[in-house]
Amino acid sequence: MTRLAILLHGVGAHGSSIAWMADHLAQSDLAFAAPDAPHAFDQAPVGPARQWFSVTGVTPENRAARVAAARDGFDHALRQAMQAHGITDPARVALIGFSQGSIMALDAVATGRWQVGLVVAFSGRLATPAPLMPAPCPMLLAHGRQDTVIPFAESAQAQDRLAAAGAKAELLLEDRLGHAPGAQGMARARALLQDWTTSALV
Repeated sequence: MTRLAILLHGVGAHGSSIAWMADHLAQSDLAFAAPDAPHAFDQAPVGPARQWFSVTGVTPENRAARVAAARDGFDHALRQAMQAHGITDPARVALIGFSQGSIMALDAVATGRWQVGLVVAFSGRLATPAPLMPAPCPMLLAHGRQDTVIPFAESAQAQDRLAAAGAKAELLLEDRLGHAPGAQGMARARALLQDWTTSALV
């Protein structure tokens, strides 16, 4: 039965801007969706740019509250994507995020709200406060060592926190890569998707 990979874009982008990943991650019986975030990008309110939450004036102190406030819109986008593909079981869903999309994907599983089958977080961070209740699914945290937008230390810290909470979180740091999905991360994501799509669901 078909499974679904939901591609989650970063702030100031939109679903079609991340849809290119589907060509690189394609598997048999795997469908892809790339929803737009629910809010217009408040730094460019005219045009297709979207955001899951505002980064205007964001700080380490208020980021968690902004992520929490964005959960309803994020969850609605996931449910709509699943409904469009006739999927009701979150275990048949993989979340693949970039930047702010990764923040939201990691929050979805770290809070225990979404018991998905796989998570790939490119260039992200874990903004979810304790206690963490992560879904028992494989997670890949891929990050460029030269990222000047979200430092790679954020993914390293996320892996530490998720592992301490019992999650299966893998860290891949890619040299000579900034704030972008890299070739090594994409290759590892493709391998994990292949393992997942050929495995039985329990």
